[in-house]
Amino acid sequence: MREANDKTSHILNTSATLFGLCYVVFTSLKSLKLDANTLIDEFTAVSMVLFMISCIFSFLAIRRAKRSLLFENIADYVFLVGLFTLFTITIAIIFKLLQ
Repeated sequence: MREANDKTSHILNTSATLFGLCYVVFTSLKSLKLDANTLIDEFTAVSMVLFMISCIFSFLAIRRAKRSLLFENIADYVFLVGLFTLFTITIAIIFKLLQ
């Protein structure tokens, strides 16, 4: 068995926080009716799913010792894709506000 890695708990905490942030952005877009002509809400929903998947795999990495390295790597890569999606959302919001 390998030693518990601190990276897994950091991925879990950060993914959960970013999921909450995306939820606030998604709810704000819907309530302000800013989702009609853009893909921002779709990208936000995708990033929410990615961060939730990352949370699940990082939790499994903590709980399942035999496959913890595999689950941690999956959580890490899914988290990275979620970050890129969140970056895309940020750029889209900035350009939408500048118009």
